[in-house]
Amino acid sequence: MTSSLKGIRVLDLTRVLAGPVCTQILGDLGADIIKIERPGTGDDTRGWGPPFLKDKEGNDTSESAYYLSANRNKRSVTIDISTKEGQDLIHQLAEKSDVLIENFKVGGLDKYGLGYNQLKDKNPKLIYAAISGFGQNGPLAKEPGYDFLAQALSGLMASTGEPDGQPMKVGVALGDVMTGLYTTIGILSALHYRDQTGKGQMVDVSLLDTTLSGLTNLAQYYLTAGKPAPRMGNAHSTIVPYQTFETLDGHIVIAVGNDGQFTHLCHALKKDEWARDDRFARNSTRVTHRDTLIPLLSAEIKKKSTQEWMDMFQQIDVPAAPVNRMDDVFKMDQIAARGMKISLPHPLSSIPIDLVGSPLKLSDTPVTYNCGPPTLGQHTEEVLKDMLQLGSDDINELRKKGVV
Repeated sequence: MTSSLKGIRVLDLTRVLAGPVCTQILGDLGADIIKIERPGTGDDTRGWGPPFLKDKEGNDTSESAYYLSANRNKRSVTIDISTKEGQDLIHQLAEKSDVLIENFKVGGLDKYGLGYNQLKDKNPKLIYAAISGFGQNGPLAKEPGYDFLAQALSGLMASTGEPDGQPMKVGVALGDVMTGLYTTIGILSALHYRDQTGKGQMVDVSLLDTTLSGLTNLAQYYLTAGKPAPRMGNAHSTIVPYQTFETLDGHIVIAVGNDGQFTHLCHALKKDEWARDDRFARNSTRVTHRDTLIPLLSAEIKKKSTQEWMDMFQQIDVPAAPVNRMDDVFKMDQIAARGMKISLPHPLSSIPIDLVGSPLKLSDTPVTYNCGPPTLGQHTEEVLKDMLQLGSDDINELRKKGVV
């Protein structure tokens, strides 16, 4: 078996999360990811802790959990792109690469001679993916972009949280993650087009566009109704019951997606008459009479433990799930069966480190896990020798100048 993207070389000038998510996916699929970092400091997220990876003595290392989450299957090369020599190195690497990914402010790389228009003439086949807060055009284009801002501007925060509470950001940097996914899709599409035409192109993806796109039915609710969907907390604006409920010992999610499942739920609760009640028999009427139905359901579900309800609901095809903490998640047999926890060696740890596995399961070209997240500059000499045929003396001279 071979990897899907074996032979594809990606020059990664990104940091933080959206770009590293994208390049980790490409690396899992077999691409050679060359992560360009600033000498001395590197990717900002290396220091975004605690927690940090522990060394064999149990002391904190330089590698935060945040950094480890999105940087496996990459080679780290330190180059100072603010120097003329560093810019020359990037130009040479870009000429030998298939893809370049960056997430600087719009126009930020132009002053270093590393913008798309400055690289494409030397390598017309280059796919240049630019991730930004707001895209390459528009009145906000040159503004700095962060996931938190995108969640606020896109309407995601206003849609999240309890109805009478504050707007709430999602617990993970979802805009960053989705932007990394969309960038991956754009790159794969551009690679396919290049296979047909021989031409590279720019892939322009923004946090704001992506986060708005991710709102899907909530955005369409406004476009259709002319008013925003109400903030529902853990409930759903157009499906009932579809929310969390308190049990005897915790919380459970019940996600009834059709009227047949509601009938099964009523039977489990020994309340078959609710399924025949005109107020509750159809989803549209359940939405209308939500304030009547939900207290009735809540009172019944508090009578048993989460596991008792799970055992019952699984037998009668009522979609439900316990509200897991992360320690519960990694105890699940399903997570183990799907290979969603993996272990890889790391130079700063005496034992393999645990990481979250890839969700991609390809029958003929499975993902591969070749190396753990690299230490800063771990592969500088290796890459410069192999790709640019620089000798040890050349590299040492660059080190003396602070270029690498």
